[in-house]
Amino acid sequence: MAKKQDMFYFDNFCACADFSCQAAYLLDRAMREFDPVHIKEKLDEMHTVEHAADEKKHEMLHVLAKAFITPIEREDIILLSQNIDEVTDKIEDVLLRLYCNNIQSILPDALPLVSVVIRCCEELRTLLSDFADFKRSKHLHDHIVNINTLEEEADELFVSSMRTLHTTSSDPIQIIVWREIYIYLEKCVDACEHVADTVESVIMKNT
Repeated sequence: MAKKQDMFYFDNFCACADFSCQAAYLLDRAMREFDPVHIKEKLDEMHTVEHAADEKKHEMLHVLAKAFITPIEREDIILLSQNIDEVTDKIEDVLLRLYCNNIQSILPDALPLVSVVIRCCEELRTLLSDFADFKRSKHLHDHIVNINTLEEEADELFVSSMRTLHTTSSDPIQIIVWREIYIYLEKCVDACEHVADTVESVIMKNT
């Protein structure tokens, strides 16, 4: 287990991952209970989560700037923090597209992708909760593999959704806007995988 003074960084990673989960749950509710009249309210709520995640990241960077010794390399702490923050940002981007594109109803194929985003964020949070004990943990590799598997599942859903979109819709505007939304949903899962890859790199360098 990491030293007490080092746990600040690992706790911060977990807290930021929890904000990603909050954002994913909010996106899921907004899409499953979709009401275009209230989409701006959901976007404001999402921005509150995103802002809190940014504050948590900046808190860690402020401490890091004054630290003499860190549990892992400074560059890795910064990279990991930025990658976790990117997950929340990408989730917010999906809701932003729903708002900017004036979406009036949700296509059914989008919902399984949102479910994968939730599962991926939850797996990421579990991965980071074990990260402090990375030199002895027997489960970190399994979490990384699970996230990679979820990314592959998202890729398959993305291809299927795009195929359905292009073969069933005759409205070019609908094709354009939903193509963008599907791409951003996939980017959410890709962002989770980037965090897992960074964790794996840190483990390899420090064990």
